[in-house]
Amino acid sequence: MDRAGFEPATSALRRQLLPSFPKISLNWEDFESYVFNVYRNRNTAKDRIRYAKQFADCLLENNYSRLLELSDDKRTHVMKALSCLAKYLGVYENFKKAVRDYGLKWSGRSSDERIIDRLTKVTNPDEVFEWIRKVKLANPDFEDFLDLMAITGLRLKEAVKCYNLIINLARQGRLEEYYNEKNECVEHFRFKELFIRRTKKAFISFIPKSLVQKISKNKPLTVNIPVERVKRQGLPRRFSDIREAHATFMTKYLRPSEIDFLHGRVSSSIFIRNYFDPALISDLKERVIKAISEIQTLIS
Repeated sequence: MDRAGFEPATSALRRQLLPSFPKISLNWEDFESYVFNVYRNRNTAKDRIRYAKQFADCLLENNYSRLLELSDDKRTHVMKALSCLAKYLGVYENFKKAVRDYGLKWSGRSSDERIIDRLTKVTNPDEVFEWIRKVKLANPDFEDFLDLMAITGLRLKEAVKCYNLIINLARQGRLEEYYNEKNECVEHFRFKELFIRRTKKAFISFIPKSLVQKISKNKPLTVNIPVERVKRQGLPRRFSDIREAHATFMTKYLRPSEIDFLHGRVSSSIFIRNYFDPALISDLKERVIKAISEIQTLIS
């Protein structure tokens, strides 16, 4: 029997097993305004809106079978978007019950599985640094940006924000609002709407003044520009590996807790209480600058 022959019975069974939603009137323009009011980070808000529109039928028809076919990470993003849409529509309790009935998980892999992934993923800094040299050779206009990623360990989106902020503030004569010349570091925490997100954070990054000056004379970037350029050139896209390589290399100079701090893996309260101390920053700076000098030699 073809698929159509099963449709009525399947739909009827689903109506019996799952709670029915009230008739819903959905105004996307109003929903977008709601999302931008809820999320201070515009990129997060845009992701919620995009996935909500793409998967709204799952919520409206109370059928989440499509989500079972997604990867763990994408399913988590979609569920967050649908959760937001459900709250906006006033059907959040129905949504939560349906999520339980379908056996959907919010977190994807468990924390133990993520730790195992990290331990078994071997990122050789030398290989990554060699890749950076190749990309810089093919794209001289990305040289300063890749240097920034290599010495800070920032995520790609964070690095783009940092790079563009340096450029824009320098043009306005306001670079000192971001770059602490005495400590040779950019203070991301002063722009928390850009860098302090719920699960991904960046507090400070040490950057030599010479690199900041070079970056300030460049043109701003978008995330897609380096990614698509490298793709067209037939080179592997290893931007995400730079962060892992940075962490591995930094073990020569820093303690694990210090690397976690530089990579934003501490809470905001712990940062203020334990790390934002001039004496500690000065001590950390000396060791990081030594590491940066070595990294710059390896990627030149």
